[in-house]
Amino acid sequence: MKFITKKIHALLDYPVAISLIAAPTLLGLGASHPLAFWLATITGVAALVLTLLTDHQLGVWRVLPYSFHLLVDAIVGVTFLVAPLVFSFSGIDAWYYLLNGLTVVCVVGLHKKDEKPAVSVAAAK
Repeated sequence: MKFITKKIHALLDYPVAISLIAAPTLLGLGASHPLAFWLATITGVAALVLTLLTDHQLGVWRVLPYSFHLLVDAIVGVTFLVAPLVFSFSGIDAWYYLLNGLTVVCVVGLHKKDEKPAVSVAAAK
């Protein structure tokens, strides 16, 4: 059952980007590895730029297709899931990335494709 529409996704983008920027400081990430702090922060800044450039309801300069945005989100989700293993994150660092990675992968996986209205034969002529 896919229910996350393009509009819902757009509404989530800005708060998620801001939380990725703020959370490392608020949660004290980086105790197990400095990259645990910087990966989220840099990803948050990149997510903010991506959202500003995406062709959806809340994009400011709509130059990037929404499909590209979803692809980047999927890559981020997978990266967050493997980061604790690859970089030996532990404690809050590991949990932060595992939970965020799982959430992002679920959001992308639950994306409902836009249904385009059927074009009638009369309108096509």
